[in-house]
Amino acid sequence: MEKIILETKGLTKNFDGLTAVDGVDFQLNEGERVGIIGPNGAGKTTFFNLLTGLFFPSSGKILHGGDRTEDITNTQPYHRVEMGVIRTFQLVSVFNSLKVLDNLVLSNIRFSEDYAVKRKFFFKNIQHPEIVQKCLKALTFMGLEKKATVMTHELSYGDKRKLEIAIALSLEPKILLLDEPFSGLSDVEIEEVLDLIGKIREKFALVIIEHKISRIVDLVQRLCVMHEGKMIANGKPQEVLGDPRVREVYWGKEEGLICSFN
Repeated sequence: MEKIILETKGLTKNFDGLTAVDGVDFQLNEGERVGIIGPNGAGKTTFFNLLTGLFFPSSGKILHGGDRTEDITNTQPYHRVEMGVIRTFQLVSVFNSLKVLDNLVLSNIRFSEDYAVKRKFFFKNIQHPEIVQKCLKALTFMGLEKKATVMTHELSYGDKRKLEIAIALSLEPKILLLDEPFSGLSDVEIEEVLDLIGKIREKFALVIIEHKISRIVDLVQRLCVMHEGKMIANGKPQEVLGDPRVREVYWGKEEGLICSFN
């Protein structure tokens, strides 16, 4: 029997009279790979912000199903990270003033169980062999090990995107939320990242927002479509892409989807 590890019930977010997310019911099973697509302004990133605690909902619930089901609707973002709910952002979010490796080390110290103690000795812990090796492993996996001592601001945009994913992986996610991870990447870099995600996809549940729909059709097991804050379709990728309502929503708006119909 499939185990639900994340669920929303009637999730809604209003901004000054505008409903960005409108009564969304969503379930994510352990180890499942789900894609979320939709036109610009459909509410996809706002939905991620609700799942990760950057926004709190106007109404509805978010339930986290680990060893026991827990209501995390109003849980702070850092507590969700400690639960293994890890995300990347639509715009790359890294520390440009730090070295590449230090980005990972800082994140791992911050979300470790004994952070209250470690923060007093940050410069000592930054050289802690166990932490450093864990972070180097994530950098190596993303092909950035040779740039570990480079200042982050010197990286290309594509490498910063890879660094952000490396940070997320180093935190050992149980649920990994990727918000347009291929944005700003070349075709070669996209293939590299897809290949890497494919190699580790069994280690966690994955939810990915992406406009380059053809890139994720073979990666995800289920595809959800958002439009005007609502989930209008949910199912196997090819079935969803053939849904008349989905085609109507996208036709003439998303070239990537139109191409995928051909």
